[in-house]
Amino acid sequence: VQLVESEGGSVQPGASLTLSCAASDGEIEDYGMGWFRQPPGKEREFVAAITWGGGTTWYADSVQGRFTISRYDRKNTVYLRMNNLKPDDTAVYYCARASDGDRDTFYYSYKNANRYSHWGRGTQVTVSS
Repeated sequence: VQLVESEGGSVQPGASLTLSCAASDGEIEDYGMGWFRQPPGKEREFVAAITWGGGTTWYADSVQGRFTISRYDRKNTVYLRMNNLKPDDTAVYYCARASDGDRDTFYYSYKNANRYSHWGRGTQVTVSS
């Protein structure tokens, strides 16, 4: 499966932005999906994850209450809605599809980048005044 993130952008603090992640050459319906980000000079970090069917979501503490992950499987697409963006949200954002395997393990491994086997190339989001 190929994952392609939508174009990010440069916004001011307090602005909102929605990223999408479209899958092709494969499907995402039966897989957990995640968003990660890599701030400049730092390691990649977990942002949000969602189970197959969208019944359960998780967020990093730093984005809880501001970001929302969702999915629309009929369009093979996952979204990340980002509100009240802050300069610390500046990063390259990546979407990822969980690897094959026991689904139950996703409930305790969703923060682990190694749990994901397919990644997009990333999209830059810059928050600056």
